Amino acid sequence: MAKTSGELEREFIHGLGSSTGKDLEGWISSLNESGLEKRNDLIKWLKEKHGFGHMYASLLAGIYFNGGKPVYASEKDLLDNQFEGNTHMRTLYEELKQAIMNWDPATEFIIKKTYVSVCRKREFAAINIRKGEIRLGMDLGEMPFEQGIEKARLTGPMTRISHMVVIRDNSGIDGKIFRLLETTRNRTHP
Repeated sequence: MAKTSGELEREFIHGLGSSTGKDLEGWISSLNESGLEKRNDLIKWLKEKHGFGHMYASLLAGIYFNGGKPVYASEKDLLDNQFEGNTHMRTLYEELKQAIMNWDPATEFIIKKTYVSVCRKREFAAINIRKGEIRLGMDLGEMPFEQGIEKARLTGPMTRISHMVVIRDNSGIDGKIFRLLETTRNRTHP
């Protein structure tokens, strides 16, 4: 299984001093002194002036804009943030998660910053929480869009998540969803 964002961030912070000569506190201080205020400007500065790769520059900029605290320290906090302003959707999310676990107990749910990754060895679906709805995105390849199966409009997951089903209440958690999930799981896990 791939490392979670939290694991990558922890490893990055732990190795920062030995790989760069500055610990996290030192880098936060340097970022403050840079005078740069935009995330992309900081990433560019870290890459060009300090030799950071894109992923590590992005991680450090994310921590900086999170008040110097790790962004991915707590999966619970990440998930809570996704429900901010949409707390009424939590019950529906839990029902969907449980239904998917009942359908395939080997499924894992990995909380990301802006979405929930649904995977086995690889991600085969993604969940976005929106106002009044849950968007379940799936990799359905060239399957035509039709009533109830839309072009994916999710925040965060890879572009291979091509289709989505919008769920507004528990009546939307039906056999159709599990047939689609089986299709996407089989596409990503041949």
